[in-house]
Amino acid sequence: MRVGIMQPYLFPYIGYFQLIAAVDRFVIYDTVKYTKKGWINRNRFLRDGEPVTFTLPIARGADELDIGERHVAAEFAPTKLCAQIAQAYRRAPFLAETMPLIEAVLHHRADTLFLHLREGLTRTCAHLGIETPILAASALEGRTELRRQVRVIDLCTRLSATTYVNPIGGTALYDPEAFAERGIALRFLKARPQEYPQFDRPFVPWLSIIDVLMFNGRDGTRVRLPDCDLLTADEAAPAGQPSLPEAA
Repeated sequence: MRVGIMQPYLFPYIGYFQLIAAVDRFVIYDTVKYTKKGWINRNRFLRDGEPVTFTLPIARGADELDIGERHVAAEFAPTKLCAQIAQAYRRAPFLAETMPLIEAVLHHRADTLFLHLREGLTRTCAHLGIETPILAASALEGRTELRRQVRVIDLCTRLSATTYVNPIGGTALYDPEAFAERGIALRFLKARPQEYPQFDRPFVPWLSIIDVLMFNGRDGTRVRLPDCDLLTADEAAPAGQPSLPEAA
């Protein structure tokens, strides 16, 4: 049983979906603090050859609130954001195929930020034919004081995991021996190069899955999902790529 555990993100990059596809159960945290400068509720698409950040605005709330306690701002205008994305990719070969997914995700109304993000991940996985169940951490552990590696190992144990898979950017966060003591192998997912044509301009990496879908389509993106390797800690060190783009 392979397990992956991550925070939820808004239309994350293809490596996130490679991780989901590589495991048997995928857990997303709903009981972790929302970080303002992270990538939980924002990402980047391509416009005129340059990366542009787009955001799912969050309603004001206390800093100690978890993702599952945060809410999308009432003033969020999904139609406006969809129009911006459609305009940026108006000449993309798979615009017509991809926009219904984007519109369905952004127009989805959910009680919390977490539920909105989970809906986006679930819909995108269905679009790509990824059947891995996506579970909320709280449904497995309830409220917990565990943090970092100890929490990951506990979640893996609850799911009877034999292997925990993490993006390669997290190699410094985990001790293989601590996992081995619980009968769990530790592996790191390293994506192979994912370059593809983007309007005949220099390739811009680490963009949202939106970009991959616009230029490659559903089928072309699906065939890219296996373009990754699962490495041991020794094979993965030193980490050669981030698990997500560095937040500005």
